[in-house]
Amino acid sequence: MDKNTFRKHGHEIVDWIADYFESVRHYPVRSRARPGDIMSKLPKEPPAGGEEMEVILKDFRDIILPGMTHWQHPGWFAYFPANNSPASVLGEMLTAGLGAQCMSWETSPAATELEEVVTDWLRQMTGLPAGMKGVIQDTASTATLTALLTAREVSTGYSCNETGLYGFPESREEQEAGTGKATPTGIGNRSGEGTAEGPALRVYASAEAHSSIEKGVRMAGFGRRNLIYIETDENYAMRPDKLEEAIKNDIERGFSPACVIATVGTTSSTAIDPVDEIGAVCKKHGVWLHVDAAMAGTAAILEEKRDLMKGAEYVDSLVFNPHKWMMTNFDCSAYFVRDPALLIKAMSINPEYLKTSKDAQVNNYRDWGIQLGRRFRALKLWFVIRHYGVEGLKEIVRSHIEMARWFASQVSGSDRFELLAPVTTSLVCFRWNDGNTPGKDLDHINRELLKLINETGEVFLTHTLLSGRYTIRLSVGQRTTTMADVERAWEIINQNIKNSLQ
Repeated sequence: MDKNTFRKHGHEIVDWIADYFESVRHYPVRSRARPGDIMSKLPKEPPAGGEEMEVILKDFRDIILPGMTHWQHPGWFAYFPANNSPASVLGEMLTAGLGAQCMSWETSPAATELEEVVTDWLRQMTGLPAGMKGVIQDTASTATLTALLTAREVSTGYSCNETGLYGFPESREEQEAGTGKATPTGIGNRSGEGTAEGPALRVYASAEAHSSIEKGVRMAGFGRRNLIYIETDENYAMRPDKLEEAIKNDIERGFSPACVIATVGTTSSTAIDPVDEIGAVCKKHGVWLHVDAAMAGTAAILEEKRDLMKGAEYVDSLVFNPHKWMMTNFDCSAYFVRDPALLIKAMSINPEYLKTSKDAQVNNYRDWGIQLGRRFRALKLWFVIRHYGVEGLKEIVRSHIEMARWFASQVSGSDRFELLAPVTTSLVCFRWNDGNTPGKDLDHINRELLKLINETGEVFLTHTLLSGRYTIRLSVGQRTTTMADVERAWEIINQNIKNSLQ
C-alpha cells in the first residue's frame, strides 16, 4: 500500500470513527448475533491473494459491526466501563504508526521516560504516597499476578525463582547433570506442617474478591487450596478481625502467610475493604499487601473520594485501571509499588543481548512485569490527561457518581425496589421486591426483568449474586452517558416489570 492509498483509507477510517462516536447510541447496545452468525459469513480459508481495502472495509461494516457489543454506547450500564475518548484514540493511532517495541529505555527513550512521568502524575492525582513508583501493565489481572509473584519471592527470600516451590537441594551441577534427587520442599504438605525448606505459603482475600486473584494464585504456584477467603461484613467488605484470626491460625498450623489482597471496589458491589486496618494486620505479621482498585481507584482523583486511598502508607503494591474510568482505551493498567527493587529482583532476567551501557541510569520496564515486549501505552494516557486536564477528568467522574446517586434515590424511594448494597461510587445494586414474594420467586422475576430490559437494545445491565440473592447491577461510567440516559434506564426498568411478573 503506497502512502496515497494509505492516506485515502486512513481518512476514511478516521471519518468513520468520528461518525461512530456520534451515532453509537443508535445501535443496539448489545449485539443481537447468535453463536456462529459471524463465522458463517467468513471464508473458511485465508485469501490466496491480497484484497482491496474497499472490500475489507465493506465486510467490516456488513459482517463485523453487527457482531459487536457497543461498550461506548451511552446506554452501557453493564459490568464496568471500558472507556475510550477521541484524545485516547488519536494517541493510540500514533502508537500504532510508530510501531515501537518499548521493552527498555534503549529501544525507545521517550516511551520509558514518558511512562515514568505519567505514572507519577497518576500517583499525585490519586493521593498515593510520595515515593511509590508506577509502571503501566496491560490489565489488573497481570498486575495482580505480578504482585503475587513478588510476594512469593519476598516471603521465601527469593528462593522460589531458583528452586521452585518444590525445591531442589542438590547442587546446580547435579541438577544440570540430572544425577541429583529432587526433594519436595517449599510449599509443605496439606497439614501445613511444612518441609525441610519452609512451610506452605498462604494468600488471603475477601470472599468478594475478583476471580483473577484465584487465577493468579494458581499461576504463581501457591495452589488454589492456599487461597483463603476472608469473611465480609454487612457491606461486603473484608473484616480485618477475621483476617488476623486466619493469619494467626495458619501460623499456628505451620503455614507461612505471604500475601493479602485487599479490594477497593469489588466487582459485584464496589465494596471498599478497610485498607488501613488490613494494612496494620499485614505490618504486624510481615505480610505483603496488594490492593486491587481496578475500577474504583480512578474515583480517588476527587477530593471527596480521597478516603478510598486511606491506609495507602501500608501498601506494598496497588493497581487501578485508567482504561476503565479515565477515558483511556483498553489496555492501560497502572501498577504502583512501594519498593521497586523488590519487584525488579523478582522479575529481572538480563541476558547479554539486552544489556546496554545506560542500564544503571534508567528504568527498563521489561524488568517491572511479566512481559518482555511492551507497547507504548503511556502515549495515549498522556494525550488524555493533557486533553481533559485533571479538573476535566474530575468533572466526568463526579457526574457519573451523581447519576448513580440519583438512580439509587429512585430505587430507595420506590415501594417496588430495594438497594442490596451501599453505593460507594457509581455502581447501584438493586432488585424488584414487593415485600411479599418468596426469595426463589424473587430471583426468577428479577432474572426475567433483566432479560426484558436488555432485549430493548437501548440499555445493557448485568447481574451478580449478593448473599445468595439475584442482584441487578447498573454501572454508570460511560463517557457519553448523560442524566437523560440514566432516567431512560429507570423508565425502561419500570416499563418491563409487568411482563416480568407473568
